[in-house]
Amino acid sequence: MRKLKTASMDNELQLWQNGYRRIIGLDEAGRGAWAGPVSAGAVCLPPNDPDLQLKLAGVRDSKEMTPRQRARLVETIKTTAITWGVGWATNDEIDELRIVRATCLAMQRALDDAKKRLAGFTPDFIMTDSIKWAELELMNIPYRSIVRGDKLSLTISAASVIAKVWRDEYMRELDKHYPQYFFSAHKGYGTARHILALQTHRPSPLHRKSFTPVRIAGE
Repeated sequence: MRKLKTASMDNELQLWQNGYRRIIGLDEAGRGAWAGPVSAGAVCLPPNDPDLQLKLAGVRDSKEMTPRQRARLVETIKTTAITWGVGWATNDEIDELRIVRATCLAMQRALDDAKKRLAGFTPDFIMTDSIKWAELELMNIPYRSIVRGDKLSLTISAASVIAKVWRDEYMRELDKHYPQYFFSAHKGYGTARHILALQTHRPSPLHRKSFTPVRIAGE
């Protein structure tokens, strides 16, 4: 049987050895899309589970997983995690704050959601995928921004799956109200079909007006 490709736990093992136990991984989905929200996932994995990598076999960068793989593993991630959360920022918030700050807002909401799911939970370390989140300095929590973190940390990968699955489901729901844009097919990203729909129908209330292709289509 072929071994499933799974994200590394090197970062987690190092941090656990240094005494950290409540490590939150954060990642986003939909940052480059032209429509809909940007979402974020937050995950804290148990440090004392010797079978953790076996239980989460196949969890890696969500963009490298098929929809079926993500759907199969997202519930396993949630039941295995100490706690998890999801957050998002709307397209209007993206237009107002710009995408980096809106992504950080989504991550803050995902972190808040994870805290609410487990009474008394406070992370003692935070890992993010590449993004620099200035507000982390004010939280007085140690953190690490890891380039390609969704490939190099199982915790961040698990968060990326939660963010991606939530956002894909949300875009499928939006498709029911705006079928002319085919959101179920492209999830708001800039495909040829999406470009044609924008040219034909102009931007919807769900589009990010500050993004150049959308702004041009609305002129």
